[in-house]
Amino acid sequence: MAFTTRAVKVPPNSATLEEARRRTFDFFKTACRSIPTIMDIYNLHDIVTVSQLRSTITSEIRKNAHITNSKVIDMLLFKGMEELNNIVEHAKQRHHVIGQYVLGREALVQDLDSKDQGVSDFLKKFYASNYS
Repeated sequence: MAFTTRAVKVPPNSATLEEARRRTFDFFKTACRSIPTIMDIYNLHDIVTVSQLRSTITSEIRKNAHITNSKVIDMLLFKGMEELNNIVEHAKQRHHVIGQYVLGREALVQDLDSKDQGVSDFLKKFYASNYS
């Protein structure tokens, strides 16, 4: 088998915080421009709108608004570009995109205390009497 290795280009480090901020805005514009492609690739038109995906991208970026170190910002931008690249190149499956960016990560976490939800009252009392 012939494997081709892609050359991953690492952008140069930002010299100032202002340059890192400009790169963040450029990344946001790139991500927003790729939303229609993502909607087509993963067939998300019936689940989410373009504006909802744009607000999800905005909230992901704003989670790190408190960071003032330009090297950390560059690292986060690199990770964001890799994630966007993976999504656009269809390296993720539809349920990954829906789970992470449509429903949100909190919606995927299940409540562990609701294991007795479908059990009748008789069985709950029976289990309680046998275990105590």
